[in-house]
Amino acid sequence: MKKAFLIAVALIVVGTAAKAQWAVIDPTNLAGNIINTVKSIAETAKTTSGVIDTYNQAKQIYDQSKKYYDALKAVNNLVKDAKKVQQTILMVGEITDMYIDGFGRMTADPNFSVEELTSIGRGYGILLGESNDVLTELKNAVTSNGLSMTDKERMDIVDRAYWAVYKYRNLVRYYTDKNVGVSYLRAKKKNDEQRVLDLYGSTSERYW
Repeated sequence: MKKAFLIAVALIVVGTAAKAQWAVIDPTNLAGNIINTVKSIAETAKTTSGVIDTYNQAKQIYDQSKKYYDALKAVNNLVKDAKKVQQTILMVGEITDMYIDGFGRMTADPNFSVEELTSIGRGYGILLGESNDVLTELKNAVTSNGLSMTDKERMDIVDRAYWAVYKYRNLVRYYTDKNVGVSYLRAKKKNDEQRVLDLYGSTSERYW
C-alpha cells in the first residue's frame, strides 16, 4: 500500500508523466513549484505599496504558474489517497484564482477606496499564506521527508490537509462574496447596481 501510494503521489509532484504529455518544466518537483508560487503571491498580496502595482505583480506570478496547475489537472487514474493530494493542491489553486479574478475586478470598482483595497488585498494574502502552509505540510508528508511515517500517519495528514484547505477555499469564497456585497449595497444607494452586476456578474455567473 505504501509503495503504491508513493508511486501515485510521485506522478503528482514530479511532473514527468509521459502519458499526460507533461513538459519537464523544472528540475524541482511540481508541488514545490506550486508552493513557492503561492507563497510569492501571498507575500505580494500583503504588501502595502500601490494597489495596482501590487496586484499586477501578483498576477504576473500567477500567469507564469498556471502551467503547473494545468499539468496537475492532466493526471488521471490515481489511487484514492493520491487523488485527495491532487485535489488539495488544486483547491489551493482555486483560492489563488479567486484572489486574482475577484480582487482584480475590485481594483476597477469605484465603490472601494484605495485604503479599502489595500486592506482587502492583505486579507487575501493572509488566507493564501495560511492555505499554503497546509500545502507545505502535506508535501513533506507524501514525499521523501515522510518516508518514516506509517501509512496511517501519512493518510491522517493527507486527510487533515484536505479538509483544512477545503475550509480555507470556502472562507475565501465567502470573503470575496462579502466584499462584492459591500460594493453592491453602496451602488444601490446610488442607483448604480447594474455597474456592479456588469463588473462581477450575477451570483449564478460567478464561478466563486
